[in-house]
Amino acid sequence: MAREFINTSAAPAAIGIYSQAVAAHGCLYISGQIPLVPETMELVAETIDEQITQVFTNLEGICQAAGTTLNQAIKLNIYLTDLNHFGRVNTYMQNLLQAPYPARAVVEVSALPRGVKIEIDAIVDLR
Repeated sequence: MAREFINTSAAPAAIGIYSQAVAAHGCLYISGQIPLVPETMELVAETIDEQITQVFTNLEGICQAAGTTLNQAIKLNIYLTDLNHFGRVNTYMQNLLQAPYPARAVVEVSALPRGVKIEIDAIVDLR
């Protein structure tokens, strides 16, 4: 099956040797997104709420470039440097996404690229 590599200016450019997303087998596999503003590649802000918002904005930008929306997400993997922010992520997801919600994992990690507080990757249904 053919793979399609997704690249959009609506999300930060890759800061390593990876693609923003790859569409294959009816799914969109989105690489981990951190709260960088696509136009400047700078961190949106230090607060967790602004970082959560920017990460989901970046994910949605990639989804739109692939012709879908984040509401088609099958699985989200969420990485937080402080699990005390778990409730804030839940609230944001509840306001953004429609039920039924995707499967997900939330993990506390010791550090993330560029010192950010959150990173999310996703698998999204393209069918």
